[in-house]
Amino acid sequence: MKTDDTYTAAEKDILHASLNRHRDAVLWKLEGLDDEQLRRPMTPSGTNLLGLVKHLASVEYGWFVSSFGGEIEPLWFDPYTDEDLSVGPGETTQQIIDFYGRARAASDAMITVRPLDTLGRPDWWDQTVSLRWVLVHMIEETARHAGHIDIMRELVDGTTGDHRRTTPPDTD
Repeated sequence: MKTDDTYTAAEKDILHASLNRHRDAVLWKLEGLDDEQLRRPMTPSGTNLLGLVKHLASVEYGWFVSSFGGEIEPLWFDPYTDEDLSVGPGETTQQIIDFYGRARAASDAMITVRPLDTLGRPDWWDQTVSLRWVLVHMIEETARHAGHIDIMRELVDGTTGDHRRTTPPDTD
């Protein structure tokens, strides 16, 4: 049985660990694929693996950083349109993965320094939100898209699972 301190940690640590599990699964699902596979439209609307990662980076910046007064890096796309779900021909895989890494780091900085009851306001929405609410929302958002990514990865090359295996699965 796995032992993990987050099973009994403080609320913020548990929420942050949950978000990180889904974030890590998203990146793991990209491993070993080439550019064509990462960009291949997998739905009639054109959804692809790399586009979902770009979207997740964009919404992390919006919810965690913009909502709580942090500084967002200059974006090369309009986050209020479907441009955050698509990858243009001039955008590289590494650019998108690095963008997600920077968004995660900026979000983590906000999560680390602010209490769960901190209130913020997204600049695109006329509602006040707590950091707690945003953490739960982003766990949901990331898990939802990690599920999409899981299905798309299986369609690309048959790889399944929600995390990298460290031990062989039970054969019983």
